[in-house]
Amino acid sequence: MPSRFPRVLLGGPSPPRWLVSGGGACGRRRGPGPGPCGRLPELVPAGGAGAESQERGALQSQSGWVPLLLALLHELQAPASPWSPYFAMWPELGRLEHPMFWPEEERRRLLQGTGVPEAVEKDLANIHTEYYSIVLPFMEAHPDLFSPRVRSLELYHQLVALVMAYSFQEPLEEEEDEKEPNSPLMVPAADILNHLANHNANLEYSPNCLRMVATQPIPKGHEIFNTYGQMANWQLIHMYGFVEPYPDNTDDTADIQMVTVREAALLGTKVEAERLLLYERWDFLCKLEMVGEEGAFVIGREEVLTEEELTTTLKVLCMPAEEFREFKDQDGWGDDKREEESLTVTNIPRLKASWRQLLRDSVLLTLQTYATDLKSEQDLLSNKEVYTKLSSREQQALQVRYGQKMILHQLLELTS
Repeated sequence: MPSRFPRVLLGGPSPPRWLVSGGGACGRRRGPGPGPCGRLPELVPAGGAGAESQERGALQSQSGWVPLLLALLHELQAPASPWSPYFAMWPELGRLEHPMFWPEEERRRLLQGTGVPEAVEKDLANIHTEYYSIVLPFMEAHPDLFSPRVRSLELYHQLVALVMAYSFQEPLEEEEDEKEPNSPLMVPAADILNHLANHNANLEYSPNCLRMVATQPIPKGHEIFNTYGQMANWQLIHMYGFVEPYPDNTDDTADIQMVTVREAALLGTKVEAERLLLYERWDFLCKLEMVGEEGAFVIGREEVLTEEELTTTLKVLCMPAEEFREFKDQDGWGDDKREEESLTVTNIPRLKASWRQLLRDSVLLTLQTYATDLKSEQDLLSNKEVYTKLSSREQQALQVRYGQKMILHQLLELTS
């Protein structure tokens, strides 16, 4: 079993808000607190006025994680921290296997086309900005709380990875959806279980306690597996540093970048008027919030996770010009969206020919972003002698690429 970075959170991860995760919704209610080691200290007391209130406001960040990370930095160098036993259970910080710690050349070479290198670059840029604009100034302003040895961007990177892997985050209630997400919490002992898509337990939350509950009979001596949510392999390696070997991860997905569908549609235009009309259609899809320059259509093995977005995009980009004018004048479908136009993997062969062709062209363009083809991946996986000689990073990156390509090639078959 590869080294895992556990997270006990039902329904998905709670990454910082700038993290490119693509994950599912967060879990249910969190438990009563961080367990026997006690709560981390509040470095700036809640409430208050004047300088204290201003300082608390200065710790607000895009990620929402700064107060917790500062508390961890303080406790790590505190001589008698009550959290020391918990810290001793952590993996060695200098040996974390998240791709953000890989050399850039290795990350790009092994994960080209998967979306991970681009996600990591955004993460690193945001971590850098957050550290130098908020975290370091606070530590320098409080030399009595932070020794020079914890004023380190490298250490901050490592703690972001640890919090990403271990923390809990209380989800908002339905009526609180417009509020900012709750801050993450560390809960020792609740974060020791590994993840599998085919898990045999999950965490249940109540106002008074946390309970890990078996979802199927677990024989004596067998490992208990939690779920971190419906996580594709690219998300697992990005956020936790591990993957599930193919075909075990039934939650695996492949992304088709939204702009790739636009590019595929542009390839079918012949004159400038057609290209201008296509951009007009794209702008209208942006207005409907169905597409964006950095968005992606997400395809699973059996379902289209972005069904509405992909359906609307294929319809708008493929409809005749007159129909588009009428559609635009009506500001979209309204309430007359027809059920037979819902998009699932199983009904892709029944889509209109123009829709299938655009989807197929988009898949072909997506496959071109990888450095290797599917057959090369299959040859590596089928040759056990060669596969076992690959490094752990090479093996895991191969699993990420292969799972995505299998889904994309399934789409090619369905659209042929």
